[in-house]
Amino acid sequence: MDIQRIDFAKLKRRRQIGFGLLGVVAVIALGGFVAQLDPAAPKVPRESLWLDTVKQGEMLREVRGPGTLVPKEIRWIAAETAARVDRIVVKPGATVAADTVILELSNPDVVEAQLQAEAAHTAAKADYLARQMTLESQLLDQRANLAGFEADFESARLQADAESELASKGIISALQYKRSQLTADQLKLRVGIEKERIAKFERTIGAQLAADRARAEQLAHAAVQRMRQVEGLRLRAGIAGVLQQVPVQEGQQVIAGTNLARVAKPGELRAELRIPETQIKDIVFGQSVRIDTRNGIVDGRVTRIDPAVLNGSVLVDVELAGELPAGARPDLSVDGTIEIERLENVLYVGRPAYGQADSEVRLFRIDAETGIALRIPVRLGRASVSVIEVQQGLAVGDQIILSDTSQWEAFARLRVD
Repeated sequence: MDIQRIDFAKLKRRRQIGFGLLGVVAVIALGGFVAQLDPAAPKVPRESLWLDTVKQGEMLREVRGPGTLVPKEIRWIAAETAARVDRIVVKPGATVAADTVILELSNPDVVEAQLQAEAAHTAAKADYLARQMTLESQLLDQRANLAGFEADFESARLQADAESELASKGIISALQYKRSQLTADQLKLRVGIEKERIAKFERTIGAQLAADRARAEQLAHAAVQRMRQVEGLRLRAGIAGVLQQVPVQEGQQVIAGTNLARVAKPGELRAELRIPETQIKDIVFGQSVRIDTRNGIVDGRVTRIDPAVLNGSVLVDVELAGELPAGARPDLSVDGTIEIERLENVLYVGRPAYGQADSEVRLFRIDAETGIALRIPVRLGRASVSVIEVQQGLAVGDQIILSDTSQWEAFARLRVD
């Protein structure tokens, strides 16, 4: 008869459970091992990358900025008075002389005021001449009176002198002599008074005429000013050059002080560069500059640094030393490169896409044998326009990736084919 083996079934079930547990543990262990592995290095075509090799030697530090050519001498011509623009005689772009009429303006009030000023000046001159003649006539009358008193005094003095001798001899009485002497003394005093009166009158004449003369001169200046305002209705260039702007239209009403035209000397130009405010600390007066006009390179030097910051940049004036190429004109867009300094015997490489001066970045260094690019930390130093100093992390001959590698941020390795 058959005997049932219950223990054999239990053993088989236990064996199956054990194999299952071993399988689960193996799967978990394998998953942990795989999780610890680095992701596979992505393949990147070499021609799609911007590469450079670390070098050692002289590094030229430069700062670059866009700019424009501007005239050295610019003249804005403003309206002397409120007026109406009747006619634009010369259009922008024309060559003008100093006396070239650019605009014709009109203002009847200005013309009327000029006529009134001329009339007032003429009347003041006539009043001055009339006052001068009247005062001189009065002075002559006083001098005539003085001459009469002087004659009477001289006669009385002679008579008193004669009677003095007669009185001493007893020919005439002493009383008569004293009367004659008293008359002479009175006339002498009168002569002195008349002289003092004439002197004061002469000073009075000088003061009155000076006041009238000052008033006449004031009216003369006013007349000249009014005449200049009338002449200003025919707006002239003032300097020889090229008319750049006429920012008004015919029929437009303008107020005094409104800029009506801009004239510049085209042959004398300078460059205005806009340098980023973060780089302006390295720029000083006298530094060499190369100006690219896109039709030639012109040398120059820094002559002025604007103290203000506008839209994140600082204006730097450059005096041009070389001859300007054909086609150079005001407002022409240019690029300027300012030479900051020359660094001797330093490690340098092209500037990475996100490499800033005095910073630490992680760059991919390519192994020439395997073509594997490993991400390594690199300490950068002083920077120029297209190159930057390497302080730590790289050696001469190392080839690195300069282009933007942010799309491979999760990878520590790249395979460069």
